[in-house]
This record gives sequence, structure tokens and C-alpha cells, in this order.
Amino acid sequence: MVLADEFIRLFGSNPVVHGLVGGLVIATLNLFGASLVLVWRNPSERALDAALGFAAGVMLAASFTSLILPGIEQYSGGNPIPVLVGLALGALFLDRADVLVPHAHYLLSGRSRPDAAHPSDKLPVTDERLTGVVLFILAITLHNMPEGLAVGVGFGSGNVDTAIPLMLAIGIQNIPEGLAVSVAAINAGLDRRFYAAFAGVRSGVVEIPLAIIGAYAVQTVAELLPYAMGFAAGAMLFVISDEIIPETHTGGNERIATLGVIVGVIVMLYLDISLA
Repeated sequence: MVLADEFIRLFGSNPVVHGLVGGLVIATLNLFGASLVLVWRNPSERALDAALGFAAGVMLAASFTSLILPGIEQYSGGNPIPVLVGLALGALFLDRADVLVPHAHYLLSGRSRPDAAHPSDKLPVTDERLTGVVLFILAITLHNMPEGLAVGVGFGSGNVDTAIPLMLAIGIQNIPEGLAVSVAAINAGLDRRFYAAFAGVRSGVVEIPLAIIGAYAVQTVAELLPYAMGFAAGAMLFVISDEIIPETHTGGNERIATLGVIVGVIVMLYLDISLA
């Protein structure tokens, strides 16, 4: 793979350094997406739903082609159990985290969560805007964690051929995600330029160290690799199903969002095959 050879020529052969580079790439693309609000000042809800659907499709395909299937076929001798255990733990971790940090897509809208015990569990934006913004940022930061971990684990495996498409996939989906969270925060009253810059810093603070930690952990304890790949995939699949898809289906734009998912899957599969 020419791209992998060039990557190694530029950054050496240390997988932990590769994880650092991968974390920097996806954080930078998140910043780029967040900064789009400076030029695309009022994106429509339909456009955002299509973009988020595309992001979900990219993440969905990447979870299988770059994490689950390589984890089973290459790193656990064809035994699916370690990857599946990791997948279940990743989904469980995000599920428990959502109990502590309310669903991101309900915080700034003021709507009740579907699983709220009482309608009063919602956050009225007009009265508690700052609290909603803080929780929103925490929720989005939480959901960036598996992305950084996935990139680190991918490079930590030592297989640059599969890690680069995974890095590109997560970086690509970070662009519409960064734009969407910037728009939501701006609608809640934050300054446009401030949040566009802050989103990149926030993303980098969580994605870059987790990419390094993921690469270092699986390099140090090789037996963790299939579990870690499953964990990252399970966490990403949870975010797709529990956050992104429900958000894109609440405003009557489910058809365009679904088409976005299909396009995202196609793009990721093409990247995975063409870069192999």
C-alpha cells in the first residue's frame, strides 16, 4: 500500500507515534467542521441531518471493516469471542455513561428524553441554558472518546493498511459532527467564533490522548488488542444507534438522513478497498 509506505516514511515505525498522528488528524478535522459555521452561517436542519446520516454511515462501515472483522480474523485467530466481549463492554460503557450525562441531542432542544422518568426531567433551555450547554459539551466529549480510542487501537495493531482508512473515516465523520455541535451550541447562545475554536480544543483534548493510550495499551499488552478493537467498535455502534440516527429522524428528514447513511457506507467501503 503506497499510502501506508509514505505514512511510515514520514512518521517512522513506532505505532504509538502513529496513534499520536492519527489523533491529531481526527481532532484537526473536527476543528475544521466546527469552523464551518464561520462561513456557512445558517445550515438548514435538512442539510445537517443528511451530513450526520453520512457520518453515521461512515462510522458504521468502519466499525466492521477496520475493527470487528480484522479483530476476529487477524488478531484472535478466527475466534470471535474476544472481539464480541469487547463489543459488548464498549456498548455497556456508553450506555452507563449516558445515565450520568443526558443524551446530547435532547439537551439543547429542551425536549424530554424518551427514557426520562418524568417530563420535568427535561432541561428548559430558556431557564437553564448554561447548564444545558455544559452538559451538551460533556456529552459530545464523551462520545468522541471511542473515536480517539479506535484510531489508537488501529495504529497500535501495527497494521497501518487498515489503520489509515479507519483514521480517514473517523476524520471525515468528524467534519459534519463538528459542524452540527457548533450549530447547536450557537443556537443555545454561545459566540460563533468562540465555540468554533473551542470545539477543536475540546475534541483534541480527548481524542489525541486516547489515541495515544489506545496505541500504547495494545502494544504493551498484545492480548488486549481484539478486546480493545471490539470495545471501540461497540462504543461507536452505540453512538450511531442511540444518538446520531435518532437525532436525524426527529425533524421529518429521515429519508435524506437514510440516504446519507447509505452514501457514508459506500464511501467508507470504497476507501477501505482502494487504500488496501
